[in-house]
Amino acid sequence: MSRRIVIGTRGSRLALVQAESVAAGIREKNPGIEVGISRIVTRGDRERRVPLDRMAGIGVFVKELEEALLDGRIDLAVHSLKDMPAEIPAGLRLAAVIERADPGDVLVSRGEKLAGLAAGARIGTGSLRRAVQLGACRPDLEACGIRGNVDTRLRKVAYGEFDGIILAAAALQRLGLEDRISEYLPVEHFLPAVGQGALAVETRQDDREIIEIVVPLNHLPTWQSISGERAFLRTLGGGCRAPIAALGIVKGATLELDGMVADARGKKILRRSEKGRATAAEEVGTRLAQKLLGMGAREFIDEAGKG
Repeated sequence: MSRRIVIGTRGSRLALVQAESVAAGIREKNPGIEVGISRIVTRGDRERRVPLDRMAGIGVFVKELEEALLDGRIDLAVHSLKDMPAEIPAGLRLAAVIERADPGDVLVSRGEKLAGLAAGARIGTGSLRRAVQLGACRPDLEACGIRGNVDTRLRKVAYGEFDGIILAAAALQRLGLEDRISEYLPVEHFLPAVGQGALAVETRQDDREIIEIVVPLNHLPTWQSISGERAFLRTLGGGCRAPIAALGIVKGATLELDGMVADARGKKILRRSEKGRATAAEEVGTRLAQKLLGMGAREFIDEAGKG
C-alpha cells in the first residue's frame, strides 16, 4: 500500500519550485510514496507593507508552516533556510538541508553593473544587510526598501521604478531567470545572509518515519556550512535586527567561515573569519561570533533591538 505525505510551503512561484524539487527527490528515492504539496500563507506574505528589516529574526515566513507541522496538517515543511530563525521551536527539528545553490547576491538592472550605475541611482532591497554593504562600496547610491515576490521586483526595474535591485542568485537560478542577472556581486563586498542559497526540510522531532524519508536528501557539506553559520547567528542573538551576514565553505575536512555584523546605519562594519574542523562546525561559528562580540558587535545588536 502506498504512503502519502504532505509538504507544506509558501505559495509563491519560487517557494513552489523549491518544494517541488524536494518532492521530486523524495519520489526518486521512494517510488511507492505519493507526495502532495500544501500552500500556506504566512505573516510575511500577508503584511506586505511592513519593511522586512522590521520583521527580521522572528520567522515571519516560517511560523505558520511550523504551526501546521505541530498540528499534524503537514508532514514536513520546506523553507529557504535564510528565513529560519536561529532557534527552532520545541517539537520540531531541521531534518535535512538540500545541496546549496549559489549563496551569493546579484544585481538586476537595465544592463549596468554596480560600478557603472550613475550617482543617485535607486537600488531596491528589502534587506538591511544588503543596504549596509551597498553603502560601503557605493555610498553615492540610494538604497530603497522593496517588497513583493521576484517577478514583482523584476517588473519594478523594467518599468523604471528602480535603477536596480539586489536579489539572491539562487532565487533567479531556480526560476530559470539567470538571463536577468546584470552582475554577480562578489562575496568580498556582499556577504550573504546566514543559510542563503540552501533549502531546509523541517519535520516533527519525533516523526521517525518522515525523518527516515528525508534524511537521505541531506547534503553533508551544506549541512556543515550552515551549522557554522547558524551557530554564529545564534551566539550573536538570533532574534536581533542588526545587519548580520555569514558564509561557510567546506574545503576538505576544514570549514572556513566569514562573518559580519554592522550598525544599522552602516557607519561601522565588523568582519572577520575563522577556521576549524568541519565536523565541529558549531564550535567554529561560536568562536567567530565571540570574536566579533569582543570587537564591539554587542553595541550594534543592542542598538538595533531598540529600533
